[in-house]
Formats: sequence, structure tokens, C-alpha cells
Amino acid sequence: MLDVGIFLIVIGIGAGAIGSITGVGGGILITPALTFIGFVPAHAASTSLIAVTSTSASSTIAYSKQKRIDYATGIKMAALSVPGAIIGALLSNEVSTENFKAYFAIILIAAGIYIAYKNSIVKEQFTKKSKSIVFDLLFYIGSFAAGIVSSLFGIGGGIIFVPLMILLLRMTMLRAGPTSQLTLLLSSTAGVLTHAILGHPDYVHGSFLAIGAFVGGQIGARFSHHIEERMLQKLLSIILVGSAIKLLFDFINKK
Repeated sequence: MLDVGIFLIVIGIGAGAIGSITGVGGGILITPALTFIGFVPAHAASTSLIAVTSTSASSTIAYSKQKRIDYATGIKMAALSVPGAIIGALLSNEVSTENFKAYFAIILIAAGIYIAYKNSIVKEQFTKKSKSIVFDLLFYIGSFAAGIVSSLFGIGGGIIFVPLMILLLRMTMLRAGPTSQLTLLLSSTAGVLTHAILGHPDYVHGSFLAIGAFVGGQIGARFSHHIEERMLQKLLSIILVGSAIKLLFDFINKK
């Protein structure tokens, strides 16, 4: 058990650091790892979400000291995503292992593409904010959907939060990532509590992951200004797409 614990702590550190730097949540690495070792969907998602909550708490503490969080936006998004997080936890029992792998593979591919091309998105210059009803609607629906994705797959929802802030609110990455961590903290906490009521999490494995994720969150927040993101983005994208391919193969072979 000690060897497994050390392994999970290491996974948590890596996922926490990457999740903190990119703002998309370390669950995109933790959930596949738990799935590969045999966790059923509800247990994988809920246990991963414990680590995501730890990462976001650690990152929020660090980023608040750096004064990089837009609290008004973060809380507004959380108000929309928390109901979604509760619904996502309730839905997690309804997804079969095979379908979970297929759906999650799609999420991983989307995350890989987003991370690979994030710099291009951030460099886009906008002359003014749009106040269109369509943009507002996308913001509300996107935030709510992010909450569902967060609890259903245990990834935190940052893959949706960050693009929403960059593309719709015209925030810079330096503020969008940290603000996403605040939103993740609130929505993932709601998801964990709902999963806990339903009896889903594996608290032993989740605790090891949470310890590593908290440390990783501090590392990611501290070095986010100095790390060469381009190489990290390419490596992470390869890992995510590779994991997605493995999940798809598992899904196809079960058919």
C-alpha cells in the first residue's frame, strides 16, 4: 500500500503542477490513471475530484498572494457551475465504464488540442468587449456545463472555464488561469460533497492524490511565470491524446 501511496502522491504532484499552470485542472491526468487501474466511473471521477479540489485550493492561496485572481468573475462562474457540479455527480452512476471511456476520450482530445494551441488563442487581439446576448448566453451555458463535466469526469471543468474567460471575457491568460482555480475550488467542492453523500469516493487513494496535488499546485503557481510553456504544452498534449487513444481502444474492444 505504501508503494501505491507514493506512486499516487507523485501523480498528484505532476497533475497538480500542470493543472495549476494551465488552469485546466489536474484531473485530466488523474482520472485516466484511475480508470486504467480499474476504477469504475463514479469512483474514478469522485476520487480524482478530491485531488482537483486540493490543487485548486493550493493554487488559489498562491495566486491570491500574487493578486492575479478576478474574484467577481470567479464567483460568478462558480454560482453557475455549482448546480452543474451537483447534477454531474448524480449522473455519474448512470454512465457505463465503456461509455465513460469513450466520452472521456473526447474530453481528453479537446483538452489536448486546446492546450497545444492555447498560445495562439491568447495572442489574439480584441479591440473591444462584446456585449451581445449570444456571448452572455454562451457564458451562462458554458459555466453550467463545466460544472456537469467537472463532477461527471472528475476533471474540474477548467478546460471550459479558461477558454470562456479568454474568448468571451477577453481576459489574459495570466488572470484567466488563476481565476479558473478559484472557480474550480468552489465547484469541485460542491461536486466532492455530493459524491461523498452518494458514497462514491475512495478516500484512501484520494488522500494520497490530494497531498501530491496540493504540493503540485504550489509548485505550478510559483513557477508559472518562469516555465517554458511551449514545451510543456506539447508534452501534455501528447500525453492526453495518447491516453485518449488508449481509452478509445478499450471502448472498441469491449464492443
